[in-house]
Amino acid sequence: MRKFFLCWLLLPLFAASQTKNVISWFRAFPKPEKITEFEKALTAHAQKFHTGDWKWRAYEVLSGPDAGGYHVAEGPISWAQLDDRKDISKEHTADWNTNVSPLTTTQGAQGFSMYREDLSSVPLSEFSEKMALTHVFPKQGYADTIAGLIKKVKVVWQKSNEPVAVYQISGSGPSQFVLVFRYKTGWKERDPSFRKPFMERYKAEYNESGYNDYMAVIQQFVEKSWTELLVYRPDLSSK
Repeated sequence: MRKFFLCWLLLPLFAASQTKNVISWFRAFPKPEKITEFEKALTAHAQKFHTGDWKWRAYEVLSGPDAGGYHVAEGPISWAQLDDRKDISKEHTADWNTNVSPLTTTQGAQGFSMYREDLSSVPLSEFSEKMALTHVFPKQGYADTIAGLIKKVKVVWQKSNEPVAVYQISGSGPSQFVLVFRYKTGWKERDPSFRKPFMERYKAEYNESGYNDYMAVIQQFVEKSWTELLVYRPDLSSK
């Protein structure tokens, strides 16, 4: 009985010690003629209502199907913190509904992502101003297979000093991994001359046969993938 009581007392500590690896995010698309007003309203909202653990990092989407949109990430937090979050104030909701939402065109996507340290070659908090996001959608039932493949790719990233943060979408639509290539020195890192081609680096680590196996897994177990470029907008983010 005493052991049970002690375990019960420790439960809050277990919850409080959960890893802060959860990112809440959404995408918003301003009306073309209201971009300036939207940016001002988004900035005011972020700086007034999103501080501390709930701070916002805002990004502009430069390419891909969501080009022209804004990606806003909140956190990182733990799932336990999300449980304990108090109701958002009426003032908070009113500000968004009155000053920000009317300046957008449609309801953008929103959801949660979990940072996967075991798959990443860079710490969660080592952000960059410019980045490429590759969205990888495993076929149904093969998320673990793709995670295993990314774990092998992580070795290649690490040996060639390529910072990539890997997130797994959680409870927010189809199974998906998001590979965030963080360009610490800018877009020039996309030039083929900056770093040896991935195929060459992978073969150096796992040989020709290993690369063929890598390609076979992708062809067999990946439903689709696509890439976009984003740039960080500190002027629109929480301070």
